[in-house]
Amino acid sequence: MLSRREWIGTTLGAGAALMLNPRLLEALQQGQLIQRAVPSTGEMLPAVGLGSSATFSRVARSEDVAALKEVIRAMVDGGAKVFDTAPSYGASEQVAGDIANELGVADKIFWATKVNVAGRGGGTADPAAARAQIDASFEKFRVPTIDLIQVHNLADIPTQLGILKELKQQGRIRYIGVTTTSNRQYELLQQVMRNEPLDFIGIDYAVDNRDVEESILPLAAERKIGVLVYVPFGRTRLWQRVEGKQLPDWAGEFDATTWAQFFIKYALSHPAVTVVTPATSQAKHMVDNIGGGIGRLPDEAMRQRMAELVDALPPAPSRGGP
Repeated sequence: MLSRREWIGTTLGAGAALMLNPRLLEALQQGQLIQRAVPSTGEMLPAVGLGSSATFSRVARSEDVAALKEVIRAMVDGGAKVFDTAPSYGASEQVAGDIANELGVADKIFWATKVNVAGRGGGTADPAAARAQIDASFEKFRVPTIDLIQVHNLADIPTQLGILKELKQQGRIRYIGVTTTSNRQYELLQQVMRNEPLDFIGIDYAVDNRDVEESILPLAAERKIGVLVYVPFGRTRLWQRVEGKQLPDWAGEFDATTWAQFFIKYALSHPAVTVVTPATSQAKHMVDNIGGGIGRLPDEAMRQRMAELVDALPPAPSRGGP
């Protein structure tokens, strides 16, 4: 079996490894990825995973597949486990399933996907279509049990969550939940959280997008619901805002050596968060992201300092230009 140090060199290559901060390399080699418990069962999960909505869905060339294969390899070998995807993410499920089975690691991944056949803007979901979509996810992953399926964007909860409850009772799904990435749905999300037996919710949460701290995260803790965090980099806004800026020295007080780790550690330091799932298409970034789940996390005072720093940054340029 490869040692941690050998894995770093094999996965990234010497050049890529040298690009990482020496303190991060040392921490990665010690394998100290934080674990968080799933509230409904106590199962421990590595607190940093991998999202796929903007990466695995855009595969056009064999070079793309090769790069994503290295991302999956880096995720699993680095101790991460949760892979978040959805049928609506283009080729994401198929590509990830093919890669994981080719690498022989499908059984080492915590597969988290979604269901939604209600269409944009809500509407009614056809039960047969929902079941067919779920069956297709099983076929793409090639696993007998899917770890987590969530109703995407709170669409037709009675129909689609009802189907997930049945499948969980049958043992085909281990956990069920719902997702939303819109604060306009937070009132509905809270209603579902209070009234349904959810294992997880999936939400957007970042140091520049903190609305869920007011009610959603406290309710998740109260109801013992796990939380998957999407886009901890603020849907790329944060990268634009810190471009050319040096990481503050005080980030070392919670073992952040890169901006990616700074952002991940902010989200992960909220006690209600179970797993943070940043997306990437590069293995070196996957390793860097795993570093966000290693070492100390900021306390409440430091979280406030982090938020104040980000709030004081210039806003990201609009898509229409400066």
